[in-house]
Amino acid sequence: MRIGLFATCLGDTLFPDAVKATAVLLTRLGHHVVFPPEQTCCGQMHVNTGYQREPVPLVRGFAEQFGDPSIEAVVMPSGSCAGSVRHQHRIVAERYGDAALADAVTAVEAKTYELSELLVDVLGVTDVGAWFPYRVTYHPTCHSLRMLRVGDKPLRLLHAVDGIDLVELPEADACCGFGGTFAVKNADTSTAMLQDKVRDVLSTGADVCTAGDSSCLMHIGGGLSRIKAGTRTLHLAQILASTRTSPCTLPETEAAAR
Repeated sequence: MRIGLFATCLGDTLFPDAVKATAVLLTRLGHHVVFPPEQTCCGQMHVNTGYQREPVPLVRGFAEQFGDPSIEAVVMPSGSCAGSVRHQHRIVAERYGDAALADAVTAVEAKTYELSELLVDVLGVTDVGAWFPYRVTYHPTCHSLRMLRVGDKPLRLLHAVDGIDLVELPEADACCGFGGTFAVKNADTSTAMLQDKVRDVLSTGADVCTAGDSSCLMHIGGGLSRIKAGTRTLHLAQILASTRTSPCTLPETEAAAR
């Protein structure tokens, strides 16, 4: 399958390893990954903050970059960005765009997937041949859980990883408190939610907390680092891309460095 890879803003600027891992994983599974070079932001942060007209050029650009009929599927290592493409782009196109844009958005929306959706629902695979010999807990991010409804797909993929010790996260479906600008506009509430999430992560004794969104992992990872916890955060794609011959190296924490 010819698969278009959307990096996302956070992936491009802060977490490129998650994007690279997505490409490595899909290539290892025998697919041809293409990276449209003119891709930009999906516009989610504009829409979520109330600026629905402003992202029209971004929505149009996404449809143009990934609307190529030779691209059979579009994947992104982000449930929130996939949710934006599948649920917000059409709203923007219909309200502030034109009929041609609305049609283009509909066509691209139909072939856009978050990583676990693509692997399980489209490619029909749960065992991707990964090896990751660590204790891991999984945080289901809000957009993937509530908007995309990926269900247990990420957990099914993780259960099949060789060597993994997968432990259940208490109150797993509780929000971590990030929510993009929510963490800025409602800092106290966000911090309280983060403290609860960090407490639950630490209760598992996990070496790694994983998720399908770098934004949530950035938030949780920040909370863990501030208390010098030894638990790392790592994107789901990086775990699935890890093999015995090409293992994923865990980032060192302050606690581990002491």
